[in-house]
Amino acid sequence: MADDSEAFQARLAELAGKPSGDPERARDPVNPAMIRHWCDAIDDRNPVYTDPEFAAHSVHGGLVAPPAMLQVWTMRGLRPPARPQQRPDVQGQLMRLLDGAGFTSVVATDCQQEYRRYLRPGDDLSVETTIESISPEKRTALGVGHFVTQRMSYRDQRGEEVATMLFRILKFKPGTGRAAAASPEAAVAASPRAVRRPRPAITRDNAFFWEGLAEGKLLIQRCRCGRLRHPPGPACPHCHSLHWDTEVASGRGRVYSWVVAHHPAIPPFEYPNPIALVELEEGTRIVANLVGVAPDAIREGMPVVCEIAEVEPGFHVPRFRPAREQGRP
Repeated sequence: MADDSEAFQARLAELAGKPSGDPERARDPVNPAMIRHWCDAIDDRNPVYTDPEFAAHSVHGGLVAPPAMLQVWTMRGLRPPARPQQRPDVQGQLMRLLDGAGFTSVVATDCQQEYRRYLRPGDDLSVETTIESISPEKRTALGVGHFVTQRMSYRDQRGEEVATMLFRILKFKPGTGRAAAASPEAAVAASPRAVRRPRPAITRDNAFFWEGLAEGKLLIQRCRCGRLRHPPGPACPHCHSLHWDTEVASGRGRVYSWVVAHHPAIPPFEYPNPIALVELEEGTRIVANLVGVAPDAIREGMPVVCEIAEVEPGFHVPRFRPAREQGRP
């Protein structure tokens, strides 16, 4: 086992220091419209970003982009254009290697940015990413895993570096963290061949929901004012009361919207993986998997019914399958 661990770490080390893939080029130059949308979204009212006249009389002599927008400009978008790949996909290779060893969960841990200058409308950016380092196996509160650090270099149309970013994630094995340490299943979960579903973060606000599922009940939080809410929370968004109890939902509802996940294929989930936002007949909405229906047969408003499934020993989740409408076979 020690030899296997050393061999795996050596395979990871081979990827450190390599470019993660081709540079990503911004789909659009830095532009006032996107700056305005971003400022509206986060309520940044600095006029040097959005008021040309004010900016012209500032020390900048014109509009500049908020530095914190750095990543926005090179985001690939929902439908990135197809481009021939010149470099190996080292990033994908690294993620597949970690996933295959059971490190299937991921969380961003920290980000450090350094700015060389302000970006201005018309700047055309690209970013090149390098796998800076991959840590040895670490034991964290979330679980056993590896820290992956990436270094991003942002350059303008002249090739000059305008900013850098260090971005670090933790790829870890679900079910191997502090919460699972006392569980007899923890030893099984630590095995590279055993891939478990990610466990929810249990708090005082949502513990009732998971306890209800274990008892075969779909429980919805109900405020003292009578309103139902989901996901659970400490206070009512309407009357702000902190007092609540629960109501057993019928489990009947209709598909409000849905997505079908195809990629990346993360074990132990099966693909294609339909995930729906279901509007329960009580009025609240819940996100869960759809089963018993082909992805291309899913329709808005389709009646569904909840079933509570024990997907792994001791772990129950709600999921929905098509229901027969009254008067129809």
